[in-house]
Amino acid sequence: MAARRALKAVLVDLSGTLHIEDSAVPGAQEALKRQLRSAPVTIRFVTNTTKECKRDLLERLTKLGFDIAENEIFTSLTAARNLLEQKQVRPLLLVDDKALPDFTGIATDDPNAVVVGLAPECFHYEMMNRAFRLILDGAPLIAIHKARYFKRKDGLALGPGPFVAGLEYATDTKATVVGKPEKTFFLEALRGTDCAPEEAVMIGDDCRDDVGGAQNAGMRGILVRTGKY
Repeated sequence: MAARRALKAVLVDLSGTLHIEDSAVPGAQEALKRQLRSAPVTIRFVTNTTKECKRDLLERLTKLGFDIAENEIFTSLTAARNLLEQKQVRPLLLVDDKALPDFTGIATDDPNAVVVGLAPECFHYEMMNRAFRLILDGAPLIAIHKARYFKRKDGLALGPGPFVAGLEYATDTKATVVGKPEKTFFLEALRGTDCAPEEAVMIGDDCRDDVGGAQNAGMRGILVRTGKY
């Protein structure tokens, strides 16, 4: 890891770290207010969530009592949209309906790419087979992230990773992953902070996607004992 420097930026995971669905992690609001807001650091809230658009996510967090601005949130949906615009492709979007507003303006007619997020209602044979055929015809497979599982109120639940892996296996191809733990995700989250990776720390509940991904990008990582810990 790069030599340590003075801390200038803190990246904070959301689901499992600050909240679990519609419940805040006990003490999270106070910790954010007292420990981070009072420190001379830039804060970014980074998340792999694909269950809702940024607007709905911010509304959820605000209702839970978190003082967070929209421009402080960087999501894997944002990263995925940026990639689609760069590639100029028309995606078959396997994402939750609540995430669709973050793709407003992206053409989806006659798709020539496949994008997979957390979308349980899409993970059935007909839809997966449609994605499979598109990929066989040359469409790139884009995974918003490949999390194996996440924490819900009723326990752990499958993430999109197993379904992305199934498409990779069936088509003998490799997905482009845009969310955590990809190095580019962390570097993109730091853009505009005037902060080098070795001057940043990542706080999260996933030892691989949060901590490991941040360390691979040159940051320090802190694992919390909440969420999927």
